[in-house]
Amino acid sequence: MKQYKMRRGEHLEDRMPDLKAEIEERFGRVAGTEEFNGHELYVVEDPDNPVFERIVAGAASYSGKKDKLAVHFEERPAEEVIAEGNADAAADAVDAKNSFLLDATGRDAKSRRDSMKRDVEDDAPDY
Repeated sequence: MKQYKMRRGEHLEDRMPDLKAEIEERFGRVAGTEEFNGHELYVVEDPDNPVFERIVAGAASYSGKKDKLAVHFEERPAEEVIAEGNADAAADAVDAKNSFLLDATGRDAKSRRDSMKRDVEDDAPDY
């Protein structure tokens, strides 16, 4: 499960007031919720795109801090998707993930990667 920060000065509820509706519009019908570290996240069991097996997404709330977007995309093996003749769906899946994350966080792929690198560096022990 990855958690994404919002752009400075922005909040998830401002960018996506109805997160469940956004998830359903982009990925498919929400089948229910699942708890992850005390957060109730939406689950899409049968995503519209055949590349995805399952998607779990929602707001991760922390007291005294801004909400983060928690997301986990379970994807099928590329060989299996290509063998079924769904190679075009792979490109659509990447676009769907990136556009959803950009719209939700206000950060493009490069800034999300850079932020995650900084978080990992901050967690590294000093020797």
